[in-house]
Amino acid sequence: MATATAARSFTRALRTSTRPAFQAAPRVALRQAGRRFYSSEPAKSSSSSWLWIAGAAAVGGGGFWLYTQDSASTTPKVFTPKFEDYQAVYNEIASRLEEKDDYDDGSYGPVLLRLAWHASGTYDKETGTGGSNGATMRFNPEASHGANAGLKAARDFLEPVKAKFPWITYSDLWILGGVCAIQEMLGPEVPYRPGRSDRDMAACTPDGRLPDAAQGQDHLRNIFYRMGFNDQEIVALAGAHALGRCHKDRSGFDGPWTFSPTVLTNDYFKLLLNEKWQWKKWDGPKQYEDKSTKTLMMLPADMALVQDKKFKQWVEKYAADNDLFFKDFSAVVLKLFELGVPFAEGTENQRWVFKTSA
Repeated sequence: MATATAARSFTRALRTSTRPAFQAAPRVALRQAGRRFYSSEPAKSSSSSWLWIAGAAAVGGGGFWLYTQDSASTTPKVFTPKFEDYQAVYNEIASRLEEKDDYDDGSYGPVLLRLAWHASGTYDKETGTGGSNGATMRFNPEASHGANAGLKAARDFLEPVKAKFPWITYSDLWILGGVCAIQEMLGPEVPYRPGRSDRDMAACTPDGRLPDAAQGQDHLRNIFYRMGFNDQEIVALAGAHALGRCHKDRSGFDGPWTFSPTVLTNDYFKLLLNEKWQWKKWDGPKQYEDKSTKTLMMLPADMALVQDKKFKQWVEKYAADNDLFFKDFSAVVLKLFELGVPFAEGTENQRWVFKTSA
């Protein structure tokens, strides 16, 4: 438990200064004592009754609520979510990210980012289907797609937040969770725009739209070009692998990509270029391990980024410049999170940037 709480104090200390890029260090060096206390009690009960009214006329396309103060009232009042309301949702998520010391590396941040990415990465620009609008991973068969294994943990984590803020759609909540995860793990600011609506299981996308980590550069281009990304954006998105880890009981692969899996830096690119990688000798699927410690891993799709000349030039740029990586990562994540969403016209200038927790 002591090792699982250390990075949180380290992360808070970093937030009191500028957000620096720092060299990869052994994971244990990031763990110090400390714990964030939080309140997860449900919203206080009242006699108010709420009714969701979907409407593009609401600010930012986010919809509005009608409610009555008590059962005797016959005059409903309109509640239109504003920036402050979404900031409150952000704050609730941030306060609970580190609630379980024994979950992975002590933070739900990486799995929340993965949920937002997998909800968005089903987009097909030719058919206009998929994307972050709908939150269709709530239903089978999409929930049981192999690429989504383990994401029930993220969806369950967000359920108490949805109960506390019933006016927000699952689609907007999942993406807000991804934005919160990035910023709270010392990543760049990611502008956010509400306006997604939830859909039923009829809108579930077919299996096979998300990347297969066992494949190479041709597969990566086929998957990401379908969504509308280019080579530079593919590499920038891959930088998210600085966070989190693979699990044998989910993807079959095992281990973290970096020594600091709850802090976003450009270390993923540095390690890809500078570490010596070898095939891991084990009974699982083919993956690489670092020769020096044998505690880190890379997947075939990761190694494709340095085996392909067009990809590699961007790996080299991001390894050399953390600020450039953050700038491009923020831009491409914003694009990813808005794929397939029919936002109201003109709302592209109504994105918000949330304040991070202290």
